[in-house]
Amino acid sequence: MKTIEYKPEQIFHIPGLSFDGVKGLSPIAVAREAIGLALATEEFGARFFSNGARPGGILEHPGVVKDPEKLRKSWEEVYKGVHNSHKIAVLEEGMKYHEIGIPPEDAQFLETRKFQLNEICRIFRVPPHLVGDLERATFSNIEHQSIDFVVHTIRPWLVRWEQSIVKALLLPEERKLYFPRFNVDGLLRGDFKTRMEGYAIGRQNGWYSANDIRELEDMNPIPEEAGGDIYLVNGNMLPAVMAGSKAGGGEKANGQTEKQTG
Repeated sequence: MKTIEYKPEQIFHIPGLSFDGVKGLSPIAVAREAIGLALATEEFGARFFSNGARPGGILEHPGVVKDPEKLRKSWEEVYKGVHNSHKIAVLEEGMKYHEIGIPPEDAQFLETRKFQLNEICRIFRVPPHLVGDLERATFSNIEHQSIDFVVHTIRPWLVRWEQSIVKALLLPEERKLYFPRFNVDGLLRGDFKTRMEGYAIGRQNGWYSANDIRELEDMNPIPEEAGGDIYLVNGNMLPAVMAGSKAGGGEKANGQTEKQTG
């Protein structure tokens, strides 16, 4: 086997989960126990529901059974399988059935499966509702969970990409002119009512024009001659430096003075 060495500038490296910043760790490998438990519970559930005879039990016979294999086979033919589930068993010659397996409700089978779903989501920092688990999702919190996913899951990876692009793909003189940015505003837009309230605040306080808002909503701009690029403020708001002069009748905004009357 031939080993080839590359210089750092020859590799576009996006560091992820790591102890030294060079060698990455697989989330699946690190959390293999949690994933293994989820696979084990899934396999247990598949075997349990495919085997209606419940092999985790014993048939007790008061005497000596000459051919136990024949008895076992005849039992499975009648009671084994999903299509034979919940059949009434008929025991002859004083035989008794004793269950030795743990029922799913006692082993908290369903609770274990739900917990492991959340555990795996936690490994990748993914909200459960994004993988179809809507048990705790409501109309009031699902939007905030989605925003939290963008801020705490997607955004850290985007920052890593941006930093790596600056380090590996831009020359020193290019870094003064260009910078990479991932735009996630579309994922943070929120519902219509919340967006309109935010736009109204920005419009009334002068940092949004009508065309700024229309651009964010993917709408055609208002022509410049129609006032689409004009920034407005409330008429009762003044710069702080003018507050005293207006109250005392001193200097105007243009530097002139006016006399008090009355």
